Amino acid sequence: MKIGLFGINTGDCARPETAARVAIAAEAAGFESVWTGEHVVLPDPQAPPSPVPPDHPMLDPAVALAFLAARTERIRLGTGIIILPQRNPVVLAKELASLDVLSGGRLVFGLGAGYLRAEFDAVGARFDDRGARTDEYIDVIRALWTQPHPRFAGRTVRFSGIDAHPRPVQKPHPPIVVGGHSPSAFRRAVSRGNGWYGFLRDLATAKQDLAGLADAARAVPRSAELGALEISITPPPRIDLETAQRYRDLGVARLTLLAPRQEQEILRFIAETEPLVQKLA
Repeated sequence: MKIGLFGINTGDCARPETAARVAIAAEAAGFESVWTGEHVVLPDPQAPPSPVPPDHPMLDPAVALAFLAARTERIRLGTGIIILPQRNPVVLAKELASLDVLSGGRLVFGLGAGYLRAEFDAVGARFDDRGARTDEYIDVIRALWTQPHPRFAGRTVRFSGIDAHPRPVQKPHPPIVVGGHSPSAFRRAVSRGNGWYGFLRDLATAKQDLAGLADAARAVPRSAELGALEISITPPPRIDLETAQRYRDLGVARLTLLAPRQEQEILRFIAETEPLVQKLA
């Protein structure tokens, strides 16, 4: 089982040297990956479903991971998640291809459709059709990453007679991991993703999610080129070996553990978790 660490761009890890120390420690301890979250802006004052206060620091995922790529050697770099329908997919494809090149092929591209209307309003992105645009934007990015002469004609994005180099190092492209717990997210993961990611899912909700993914697999086609759907989950904090093994028995391939927010607590957490990482590797 792969073990990742979530929160490398937020809280104390929004400070560059803290993020570097944490990523280096995680790599030395045998963690497979570090993961970012994303909110470009947050509602002020905080109100449900906003997850953190408006003054909570959170670095841009691609910028943070590019910085950490230069400070690490092996650990994979995951966006968990980028809110895709808030982005220009052509520009984002370039940013993420650049990150994959600079990291030597270590990017894992996690994405989601988002859920904070205030955030969409602030960046000038439509909220009500975010699911359809998420689907289309995944296809746009894959076209730019893989087609010899990229062209696309969708509902909101159209291009031809262009190209974008360098391509990502990973072939055919970096893993695309779809986040979300709704039926539409499950269908998106099955039809377009190399993997699926669930955030803060205990064993009971993880079991429900996997049932939802199985339902989606019966309802929508999946290309053989996508391979088996890799399941990643961030469980509730402080999990032990027995609980990790129960996730593995469900079919979970990666546990992306939620880091504490203070630097010394994060480094202590990594040290305490190293035996678990080694036993599950």
